[in-house]
Amino acid sequence: MTEIVSAESLSEDLNVSADVVVVGSGAGGAVIAAVLAEAGQSVVILEEGPYVAPETYGKMRPSENMRTLWRDGGMTFALGLGDTPMINVMMGKCVGGSSVLTGGVCFRIPGHIMHEWSNDLGLHDLTEEKMQGCFEQVERDVHVEEVPRHMRSRSTSLFVEGAERLGHVTKPVRRNTKGCNGCGRCNFGCPEGAKLSVDVTYLPRALAAGARLFADCRVDEILRKGGHATGVTGRVLGGPRRRAKGRFTVRARRVVVAAGAYASPMLLKRNGIGVRSKQVGRNLTVHPAFRVMARFDEPVRGWQGALQSAYTDAFEAQRITMVGLFVPPGVLAATMPGIGRSHAMRAATIPYLSIFGGMIHDDGGGQIHDVFGRPVMTYRMSPRDRATVPILMRRMAEIYFAAGAKEVFLPILGLGGIDADRLRSLDLESVKGRDLECGSQHPLGTCRMGIAPGDSVVDPWGQAWDLNDLFVADGSIIPTSLGVNPQLSIMSMAMRIAWHLRERPFSN
Repeated sequence: MTEIVSAESLSEDLNVSADVVVVGSGAGGAVIAAVLAEAGQSVVILEEGPYVAPETYGKMRPSENMRTLWRDGGMTFALGLGDTPMINVMMGKCVGGSSVLTGGVCFRIPGHIMHEWSNDLGLHDLTEEKMQGCFEQVERDVHVEEVPRHMRSRSTSLFVEGAERLGHVTKPVRRNTKGCNGCGRCNFGCPEGAKLSVDVTYLPRALAAGARLFADCRVDEILRKGGHATGVTGRVLGGPRRRAKGRFTVRARRVVVAAGAYASPMLLKRNGIGVRSKQVGRNLTVHPAFRVMARFDEPVRGWQGALQSAYTDAFEAQRITMVGLFVPPGVLAATMPGIGRSHAMRAATIPYLSIFGGMIHDDGGGQIHDVFGRPVMTYRMSPRDRATVPILMRRMAEIYFAAGAKEVFLPILGLGGIDADRLRSLDLESVKGRDLECGSQHPLGTCRMGIAPGDSVVDPWGQAWDLNDLFVADGSIIPTSLGVNPQLSIMSMAMRIAWHLRERPFSN
């Protein structure tokens, strides 16, 4: 992929023109760029983060990977309001975006969610039938396949055994992989090139069709003339501290913003786009996720096998989805409590640990604020979301004990391991939000799609209500929480918009 240019290497300011400029190279932007470039449109892609080749990031230690490819080194947080925990929201900032750093899980938008969008929200084209072609195309493009049973880690298999003993059905996960050998490093850049993230699928296609991709470019301003978007301008970032060192301007007949649910609303806000609706940056959903661990007498070696291979939606009525996961032992050890000998003793138990994750199909109580030019996330759990947390923890612990776990570690700071008797007596409903460990990789909804400018930021085809030829095509346009991992949903929504733009005449 030598066609990718690191803008910081340029000796002078960058000034180029194109039919379409795409801001962001992740799941949404890469799809848009590939489809439009292959349709014969000239496309420029701008990425704020650096370009790191797959063969390079595949060899990085997890800590190096996080420093280089993750936004804020993986330390971006949504500040919990009220009785809400701090939420670690992990996002990529590199060519390929967060798709480089996901576990590869691919769910279609659930049918009941699409029914809500089409019937309750008036988005009549967003039905399972009308989206079928988009789903199928993306699944072919990134080779979505079911994880076979033999690829499951022992960590996942133990949780599945416990769930089935209690009568809860589990299902295999589908992922965008080909030739996976189960090394369990998906979240830190696949070392085998088996995870078909957009930097190895859609972006090479876009470049082969003539698109140009410039890394290290932070867009600050959306250019406009006569009520139409006409391009973008911003600063080139460079050096170890990523400071501004030059300028760039891209003139275009159409602008597509695909910087993600965190950065896209900030760009729109800075340019006064959509602010009258008071919806830009609001309606943030994150799927608050809680990691539960269990210790077994037998060696588990949970890192041997696919990182994510099974899930259960048995608790869908309670808005809970449970998905298997594991993390490299070095990363897991770094998160364990204790100092010196006590920490070493805990780390020594890692081969005997199993991990599973539970996430909540949330109501969307988050917001992105512009504080002196910097994005700040806040999040307030709705009463029913907050009441779901103890249910999630109790159900997951019960499953692990049914599987034969000797000790379970709930995501409660300072609690330590508990046995089955302690679980029965533990008042989980009284645990304060500040004492919960919570994470997310699924920020959505901050420039949501709708049928009227009063309660949404973009129209049903992704165009901003108050600026023609400005489109948004990323996780920020998702109208409501999904309740499942959103990678495939974002790509499919972007594919729908891309097909529309491929046929839509230019107006300038």
